[in-house]
Amino acid sequence: MSSQFLTRFAIDPVIHITPLELFKINGIAITNSMLYGVICAILTVTILIITARRMTLRPKGGLIQIVELGTDFITNLLKSALDSEEKAVKYAPYFVSIFFFILFSNWLGLLPGVGEAFRIHEAPLARPFTADLNGTLAAATVTWLLVQYFAIKESGVLNHLKHYFNGSMKNPITLLLGIFEMFSDTTRIASLALRLFLNVAIGEIIIAVFSALGGLAAPITALPFTILELLVGALQAYIFVMLSIMYLAVAVKHADHGEHESDHLTVKELVEAEVGGKSTN
Repeated sequence: MSSQFLTRFAIDPVIHITPLELFKINGIAITNSMLYGVICAILTVTILIITARRMTLRPKGGLIQIVELGTDFITNLLKSALDSEEKAVKYAPYFVSIFFFILFSNWLGLLPGVGEAFRIHEAPLARPFTADLNGTLAAATVTWLLVQYFAIKESGVLNHLKHYFNGSMKNPITLLLGIFEMFSDTTRIASLALRLFLNVAIGEIIIAVFSALGGLAAPITALPFTILELLVGALQAYIFVMLSIMYLAVAVKHADHGEHESDHLTVKELVEAEVGGKSTN
């Protein structure tokens, strides 16, 4: 009896794990998550440009202060990981943009109009970009390629490849371990994508279920989980960028280590030359 009373006003939750096609452009299917991802990207770029133009020495409140705090936080994270303020400032624009794109994608996916509210051809008009595995794979792939490009730019192609093969290339074990290390490096794409996708998708499912159970009181029953997802969305954006920075730091510090070793050899040679010169005198 009690179960019938609780489910009287409840409806079946509508949950879409896969994106749905809205229309095609030159034969390319445009899904609802792709459309919403473009909207989030435009919004992210617009907010960052407006914030950069309105930034002053005196801190301002509202969204500008949130962007400033996020920018300082990511910059300090880069500085701590790379042990260089110069490199932190150089790479900060890229990682700050990635951070806010993922953050806004997670948060904007919680808006009331996103999901089943508006439809085109029986498909929801908007779907969270980070709740689509294709979207998180694209974001992870682009970020991984950026990390590889920055690492090669810092150390060069040969030095970057050397950090995969530690040892003599005449040893077949070194070759096998190097190939395995390169393969494990590419698996970071799946790690970044799956972690982000699963957390956002599961949160979306939980909100949909409790909204359906609430019936007419859906805003009240779903509110605690919506607030929780705001925190989870910010946390996942931080984890995504933090791991990407750590991947870059490993490669860059390896290059710096190689440079320090060559500097050490040069100093040693100079000392030996100096000692040899004194002995001849």
